[in-house]
Amino acid sequence: MSTEKNVANLNQFRKAKARADRRALADENAVKFGRSKAQKALEQAQTAKAKALLDAHKKDDR
Repeated sequence: MSTEKNVANLNQFRKAKARADRRALADENAVKFGRSKAQKALEQAQTAKAKALLDAHKKDDR
């Protein structure tokens, strides 16, 4: 009988765990800081409106 056991590549396990940890952190950050498409569009519209309002109040210095 053979006394050898299955040899595992520990480097592969270490890298797989690191990838899983990074993915979990990215998912947490997406929940914390992520914005929906509607929120991004609303913010862009508000920014454009504020810029237009400021531009309308500019004084022409000729």
